[in-house]
Amino acid sequence: MDNVISEENVLVGKGGSRDLRADVIHPADQTGIVPGILLLPGGAFRNADRAPLRERYSLALAAHGYVCVNAEYRVMDEASWPAQIQDVKANIRWMRANSVSLRIDPSRIVVVGKSAGGLLALLAGGSQHVQEFEGTGGNPGISSEVAAVVGISPVTDLSERARMPEFEPLFGPAPTEQLVTAGSPISYANETYRPALLFHGTSDTRVHHSATMRMYDALERAGVPVDLHLYAGQDHFFDREPHFYQAVTEAINLFMVRYVAVQDMVAAS
Repeated sequence: MDNVISEENVLVGKGGSRDLRADVIHPADQTGIVPGILLLPGGAFRNADRAPLRERYSLALAAHGYVCVNAEYRVMDEASWPAQIQDVKANIRWMRANSVSLRIDPSRIVVVGKSAGGLLALLAGGSQHVQEFEGTGGNPGISSEVAAVVGISPVTDLSERARMPEFEPLFGPAPTEQLVTAGSPISYANETYRPALLFHGTSDTRVHHSATMRMYDALERAGVPVDLHLYAGQDHFFDREPHFYQAVTEAINLFMVRYVAVQDMVAAS
């Protein structure tokens, strides 16, 4: 696309002993400081392929005027929990530490995630004071706070999932109640949580939409600005279809305009 500029495989930090890399997509006609959007892929913590994020979300969001960072995090065969949220925090700190060169407002960083990435995005929205989640991935001392979060078919509660045999490499054979609670975004649904946007298909057999509805209800009760979009009859992968990922992107842009103080931006149409 002529209206964006891409930088690929940018080194943003360390996940244990390996490099964490990201693709950065800028608006080609950017003239000022804009919000930054960190995008996280799904993959059930078995993979974290950031490539699809570009076509589905980042190109359109960059065209709307945002700087997008398509990131990665370690998966379960590389490291156990909480390495994954530590990698996300490393990405956030890198964005804030490099806000001048990225030309983003360090106070307006938003995290968007799909599925497992949605869990990590939503966890970032409330766990800014959990020191265990910070890790040592780079830029120590820089805040990992975010302005808002977006979850697409997200996992919001680990109560059952963390104890499934297939997740033993991630959470261990007998995860404690403390681990499960600390790793569940819904545990942080209080008045300090960041504005949130949630999407889910009502025929999702991998992550039931009722959990996302519970997250919505909890945030609403806490007085947090939260929007919920449900797509009737759609499964976990509804956002692979262009008409859905375009609708999601437009909703994210509207959410940004409403809640991330971007009234000074002129969003592209």
